[in-house]
Amino acid sequence: METSLFDEFEKTSIAAWKNKIQVDLKGADYNDTLLWKSKENIIVKPFYSHEDRANLNTDAPKKGFNICQTIFVDDVTIANSLALDALKRGANSIQFKAKTKFDYQKLLQNLNLKSVKLYFEISFLDEDFIIEISNYINSENTFFQIDIIGNLAETGNWYYNLNEDFNRIEKINKQAKNCISVSLDLYENCGATITQQLAYTLAHANEYLQKFGSEIANKIHFCFSVGSNYFFEIAKLRAFRILWSAVLKEYAVHNLKAHIFTKPSSRNKTLYDYNVNLLRTTSECMSAILGGSDSIANLSYDSIYHKSNEFGERISRNQLLVLQQESNFKEAQNFADGSYYIESITNQLAENALTLFKQIEQSGGFLKQLKNGVIQKKIKESAKKEENDFLEKELILLGTNFQQNKKDLMLQNLELYPFVKQRNIKTLISPLTRNRISEPLEKKRLEDEKGNTLTENG
Repeated sequence: METSLFDEFEKTSIAAWKNKIQVDLKGADYNDTLLWKSKENIIVKPFYSHEDRANLNTDAPKKGFNICQTIFVDDVTIANSLALDALKRGANSIQFKAKTKFDYQKLLQNLNLKSVKLYFEISFLDEDFIIEISNYINSENTFFQIDIIGNLAETGNWYYNLNEDFNRIEKINKQAKNCISVSLDLYENCGATITQQLAYTLAHANEYLQKFGSEIANKIHFCFSVGSNYFFEIAKLRAFRILWSAVLKEYAVHNLKAHIFTKPSSRNKTLYDYNVNLLRTTSECMSAILGGSDSIANLSYDSIYHKSNEFGERISRNQLLVLQQESNFKEAQNFADGSYYIESITNQLAENALTLFKQIEQSGGFLKQLKNGVIQKKIKESAKKEENDFLEKELILLGTNFQQNKKDLMLQNLELYPFVKQRNIKTLISPLTRNRISEPLEKKRLEDEKGNTLTENG
């Protein structure tokens, strides 16, 4: 047996490392200087060792990630053409978004329905229409991103009412595959902490399991968003797979992997200095890949203020292609295995989220907490703290609250309204609102632009 190259080096104990660090600190306190607490209440250390390894089984996908292109269905002929073009240019998965019924045969014309993963985000609940599409495609690779509980949380109302919504979902369940989606992305984009995102998503999914039983488990899949906290976002995805497996075991369901569809978060994207969004989404897509996402749909750098356009969509798709083909991330779903740091925070996030999940269940479950406003209150508190950190520059968004380019003018470039729209409708519960951290500051800059324009024209 060959001698290891490392055998000639003397092993250094953890205590020796700490002593060396303490000497180098020259009297400064180790805890005050080098330890920091994340907003998840996880203490991050300056170094990790084999003692921090948790030997976790994250049950990652067997295959690498799919590159997904998101397409809005307005004109089915145009949407079909965009889908075919995206598949020729490197995508192998398509997400169709629709607000009204459409001609699905025309939409899917010339697509390989057996090999291409298809996601349908349909913002209405029509069981006959969904069953028709499912029967027409008849593939395990088709996913319907339908989430009646997520719709209640985001809009404040059921599509129809509680019983009717669940009855319609039950009809869909009997005939369609992969027909229940659970929206972690909602909690991320409203400002929830990672621990909250994990616990709320778990409790959210558990409502479906309790309503329909364990036989529904193989039809549930998940929509995630990832933020800019690189290692923590990797750990988030890995922790969720551990937690989901633990919940399924309570229903006597084994060997069923969570299917996770992931997008970068919108919460940290900015209107000004928008090219920095490319850096943010690249980092976030890397987290999504290393965390073990099944499919990833990137956000274009200009999606805040521009309508969908060929250039922005091509760049966003190419970011994923570069990571997949040129950065050797094609089969990277297990790259984080054995990382002392990532395994440590994965384990802690899972433990913290499980504690919160149990508290929710003991208090009557997710729907009860949602109707009582508890979930909304907790997320609002977390979002407010994050927004205060942004205003105080403890949270930096380059080009927005730090190193602003005063010559960067956006008033004339807005094709879309980039801010939260006020809703004046009666709701059953207080809705959760997706919003970006930088919105208040951007509104002020736009007002200043208007004022300067009026002055110059006056």
